[in-house]
Amino acid sequence: MASQHIEIESHRQNAQVYTGEAICKEKTQEVLAKFSLPKGLIPMNDVTEVGHNASTGFVWVRRKKKTNHLFRAIGRKVSYDSEVTAVIEDRRMRNLTGVKSKELLIWVTISDICINDSGKITFGTPAGLSRTFPASAFEEEA
Repeated sequence: MASQHIEIESHRQNAQVYTGEAICKEKTQEVLAKFSLPKGLIPMNDVTEVGHNASTGFVWVRRKKKTNHLFRAIGRKVSYDSEVTAVIEDRRMRNLTGVKSKELLIWVTISDICINDSGKITFGTPAGLSRTFPASAFEEEA
């Protein structure tokens, strides 16, 4: 997590930074929508800060503590560290840090997320493995 903190600080100078749970949720959803990504991709409970450096595409979400989230539509549990970082592009998040998905009995690091033309979202690992799901499974849950 120390390397994530250093990377966030290196992008902070030219970034739009927001604090407070309500504004963080609003701004995160705006950024996700701008890049055609599902609004529920990153759960926003206990978020303390979000930032987006438009010139580099670097984004981050800081929360009070690590959290787990169950995406009910696909029955997958995902773990989010207290700091999550990525480089965001149209329909893609790459160099993702701080996100893991539970596969069978082990937690697998997620490093890449992209949406294809058919509305499917693919999650990639550093080892080159991937899983694809309907993007609709990651829309904001009520």
